Amino acid sequence: MKKNLTRLLAIILVCCTMFFTSCKPNKEILPTVQRIQERGVLLVGTTGDYRPLSYLEADSTYWGFEIDMAKEMARRLGVGVEFVPTSWPTLTGDVLADPQAFDLAVSGITITEERLRIMAMSEGYLDNGKTILCRVEDSAKFQSLEDIDKPEVRVMVNPGGLNEKFAHDYLTHATIIVHPNNEEIPGLVAQGGADVMITEITEAPWYVQNDPCLAAPLLTTPFTHSEIGVLMRKGQDDLLRFINEMIRQMKTDGTLGLLKGKYGLR
Repeated sequence: MKKNLTRLLAIILVCCTMFFTSCKPNKEILPTVQRIQERGVLLVGTTGDYRPLSYLEADSTYWGFEIDMAKEMARRLGVGVEFVPTSWPTLTGDVLADPQAFDLAVSGITITEERLRIMAMSEGYLDNGKTILCRVEDSAKFQSLEDIDKPEVRVMVNPGGLNEKFAHDYLTHATIIVHPNNEEIPGLVAQGGADVMITEITEAPWYVQNDPCLAAPLLTTPFTHSEIGVLMRKGQDDLLRFINEMIRQMKTDGTLGLLKGKYGLR
């Protein structure tokens, strides 16, 4: 009788342990925002090669419009922020990596149907469009795509992003040069290493203001029109809602306008 009672108590104890263990929250299925808050840090992927949106200095510090945006996201979440290096050729793979490399990515990332098919993006918060940088003395020569799309015109782009795709899609006669470091291309154009850089209206003004050799003759008439947003993997619905609400609030209360003014953005 004593043995049976002991055995029964043991079975009850095991069952209770299993029940209460199963009731404990599984961190893998917690909402994304809660997991970030428990971790205490927002992990943000960024390329660090896109002034004035995201730039990594030699001393390993980041600055830029979207760096400030990411810091504001973290502040409103009540956590710190950590920037994780990524690149244009590896951006999609890094977003979809398992385990996740970061919670979201910012780097002047254009909202496109192709990205939305496999990933999630926030509402847009910065107007964008493709344009060019060239030397000041060549400004009058490059007033249209037709002016650029000639075999003798050397067009330089960075690999893996929409700049390279645009060049291959629309400049079928020009000589396209793919250079690995986006941040170096304006200087190479200024020095004569290429004639034109395919860039965007968010990036071009900064280089024109900081290098007297460079011009952006088509800045007010870009080839395309788009918006920049925050990129993340699908399934993080609560984080996406949080980011979208923050963007709306920043538009309404003027914070976004002040931040654009800080970096000379429209």
